[in-house]
Amino acid sequence: METLHPREIDLGLERVREVAARMGLERMAFPILTVGGTNGKGSTVAMLEAILRAAGYRTGAYTSPHLIDYNERVCIDGASVDDGALCAAFERIEAARGPVSLTYFEFGTLAAVELFRGARLDVAVLEVGMGGRLDAVNVWDADAAVVASVGIDHVQWLGPDREAIGREKAGIFRPGRPAIVGDPDPPASLVEHAERIGAQLLRVGREFGFERGQDGWTFRAGARLRAGLPYPALRGDFQLYNAAGALMALDAVAARLPVDQGQVRAGLLGMRLAGRFQTLPGRPLRVLDVAHNVPAAAALAATLRQQPVAGRTVAVLGMLKDKPIAEVAAQLAPLVDGWHVATLDVARGARSAELAAALRAAGVTAPIREFADVTDAYRAAEAAAGVDDRILVFGSFYTVGGILAQLAPSAGGR
Repeated sequence: METLHPREIDLGLERVREVAARMGLERMAFPILTVGGTNGKGSTVAMLEAILRAAGYRTGAYTSPHLIDYNERVCIDGASVDDGALCAAFERIEAARGPVSLTYFEFGTLAAVELFRGARLDVAVLEVGMGGRLDAVNVWDADAAVVASVGIDHVQWLGPDREAIGREKAGIFRPGRPAIVGDPDPPASLVEHAERIGAQLLRVGREFGFERGQDGWTFRAGARLRAGLPYPALRGDFQLYNAAGALMALDAVAARLPVDQGQVRAGLLGMRLAGRFQTLPGRPLRVLDVAHNVPAAAALAATLRQQPVAGRTVAVLGMLKDKPIAEVAAQLAPLVDGWHVATLDVARGARSAELAAALRAAGVTAPIREFADVTDAYRAAEAAAGVDDRILVFGSFYTVGGILAQLAPSAGGR
């Protein structure tokens, strides 16, 4: 599947739309919630899915990338689909596509929607893979669309700045339908696009918002309040922006998918999402986070500062070479006492020597050790860490997924 198309990433809707039409997948009988954003989209999808399931709805969730198994990308009623169902969906797509060449992501997106069609869903939650306007997920019109945040990432495909990237992400909005913006300072391009097409623009800090409290938080949307809410199970102050965006999306479709206060509480408390400030039981403290761009690294650093440890922090880092390695490292450098950098054995993976050079360019003065793979780096960090220390694994889905695969099943996933 990865070799069927000449390019790994080839943004555009024509190929997916044509195959979807051949398969009768253009329109679904259930509502669709689409979530995009530079960071926070995975968390937002997890919150929506958890709350909707707590309300008794049969959900489908399509996310990417996966951490350990491809099946994680397609969940029905909270469970990953099995190999047989996935392979059967891929076979149906292969039979229908004819001469149309599909990318790996396009194949997977069609498979997810094909499986959702036959699953008697009440609602599907779709996570945008990259950008929005030309992402395969955007073939389907969202009943409500969320852009969780806009930051600098994937510049070679989306553009060099937040205005260009925001314009691409705004492509998931639809005329007359709710367009929820969870970024407190969205690019003008995103707002302008929503207004130009006549979307129902709902912005955090304006049309909706939240207030923190000592024992909980309050969501507001106009005159409506949801008070006394528990903080989300995911750690980090920024998660309230994601939670507020999710609740605004649910309020926007409440006529079709009503949820009550108890169901919101249950969903926020019960949700799980691997690799987002995921802490593993036992000592030393082990934190795993997929942060791989500057905004995500800054949020990770802020959460680490809020939860200091008595001992040292040792980082296990693996990244893709097309990511801003030095800039990401600079966000964490003041908090890290030692670095274990590892080669990622994938086509776009950075070599350990490249990572070490980037760290030094970022002004890192803490010791740096190089390893051939993330497993070796992690084992060395564990061997060197004391009970009061903290091991931080971050930099890529490949990095975190590699460690979780070694620790499975005890570490857990979705």
